[in-house]
Amino acid sequence: MAALLTPPLASQLTLHQYVLNILGECNSLKHLKQLQAFLLTQGHGQTDIYAFKLIRFCAITLTDLDYARSIFDHLASPNIYLYTAMITALASRPQDHSSALTLFRTMMRQGTQPNHFIYPHVLRCCHHVLEPHGTEALHNQILKSGFGGYPVVQTALVDSYSRFSSNIYIARMLFDEISEKSVVSWTAMMSGYTRVGEMGNAISIFERMPERDVPSWNAVIGGCAQNGLFSEAISLFRKMVNATESTINRPNQVTVACALSAFGHMGMLQLGKCIHGYIYRNVLGSDSYISNALVDMYGKCGSWREATMMFDRTSMKSLTLWNSMINCYALHGQSMTAIGVFDEMMRCGYDTKPDEVTFVGLLNACTHGGLVEKGCSYFNLMTHEYGIEPQIQHYGCLIDLLGRAGQFKEAMEVIKGMRIAPDEVIWGSLLNSCKIYGHMDLAEVAIKKLIEIDPNNGGYGTMLANLYGELSNWDEVRKVRKMLKQQDAHKTPGCSWIEVDNQVNQFYSADKTHPQTEEIYMTLESLLWLLLLV
Repeated sequence: MAALLTPPLASQLTLHQYVLNILGECNSLKHLKQLQAFLLTQGHGQTDIYAFKLIRFCAITLTDLDYARSIFDHLASPNIYLYTAMITALASRPQDHSSALTLFRTMMRQGTQPNHFIYPHVLRCCHHVLEPHGTEALHNQILKSGFGGYPVVQTALVDSYSRFSSNIYIARMLFDEISEKSVVSWTAMMSGYTRVGEMGNAISIFERMPERDVPSWNAVIGGCAQNGLFSEAISLFRKMVNATESTINRPNQVTVACALSAFGHMGMLQLGKCIHGYIYRNVLGSDSYISNALVDMYGKCGSWREATMMFDRTSMKSLTLWNSMINCYALHGQSMTAIGVFDEMMRCGYDTKPDEVTFVGLLNACTHGGLVEKGCSYFNLMTHEYGIEPQIQHYGCLIDLLGRAGQFKEAMEVIKGMRIAPDEVIWGSLLNSCKIYGHMDLAEVAIKKLIEIDPNNGGYGTMLANLYGELSNWDEVRKVRKMLKQQDAHKTPGCSWIEVDNQVNQFYSADKTHPQTEEIYMTLESLLWLLLLV
């Protein structure tokens, strides 16, 4: 490297070409410093174009933002392109968002006029530093500076309003004002809808898109999976595969991870295996992101042995992968094995610290195994040693654990000490335990709490009427049934599904909409006759 740092002859490369060649061979901060020193000796320590290339290379290739900032801070009067390069680098890391916004303010105070490329990166930072009105404040600045009509800025505002302000209406208004919508603009609006759960609008936007790329497909498929529309996610994935057979827009790692999540929730093991094959054929499974998706899918489909094989084959295990394996064993009642995986994770190190998801898996494992003391110790470990604030899932697991063990006094103490309001999961878990142990008084309390939370759910009222019936309190039975009739309360029908020939068939209670209903009922009647003859 040192031999290359010789001033080029006039007949040879220009200085600009020479610097580019050196950067192409540079692979360490030491080499970059040598190039920087060479530029200083040539009188180019303050030349904008070379400072820009040094900062960009240091931030992007070497990922050394501290030294990039050092180069920037030694510049006497950086121009807008240097400010943009430095703010872009800082905005890429959440921990540096405050520094990025401070640098932007410094730029404005010194009179350097912004350009339309800098605002998308500043918008990414402003919410975290200026919450809750960071997007609105910067939007006003953008309008004053005259960049409100630039599509790249409008798209960034759409994303910021829908992502940070959760104001989807302003985001849609801004989207409609974009005269030249790019695929990025359409995807930003669609993603905004998916984040607030408005999947009807998200799919409508997707269907109106004049062109689609892989991120747009990923956004709609992932949005459906995250919002519980698993059948729709699978249908869209199939459309993507069929639509992109002869194009470059083939499913990538994000796509297949979203599809595997949907297959796992639907229990579609065979289709999940088909995707596994697709991953290997297209060389997509080289990192823990895909490994985690496969482990999660196999675990939810009941194939914990395949999940274990995938887990063992992954050399660099992320926390998400450890969590998936713990949850897989917990889901299948392998309590001690799940705890063993956690112990192995803690022994392996890799700076892997358990998070809230880890403890949900551990508490579930203890619940299935009836390990009350172990579960309580993990709850205390989570809150006291790791400082994790318990969420409703943790409380639900703990109440279920204590309730199944008949420790109702302890369960009620936990409920009373909760820092968040108990929801249907909490009271439902307690109710199930009360039924097992015949604890009717507490069951009545639990059902009444459930009715308070969702008074239109007729299922809870029916539970209360049945409970009074078991207690022979017929006056209360009549009152409850009269109340249900007056409220016209509905009962959410039960649902089950089965995968046949790679097709998921869903069935609801008292539902006869399935195209093979007549054939199904005929088969059911035949089975009933066979049972009578036995």
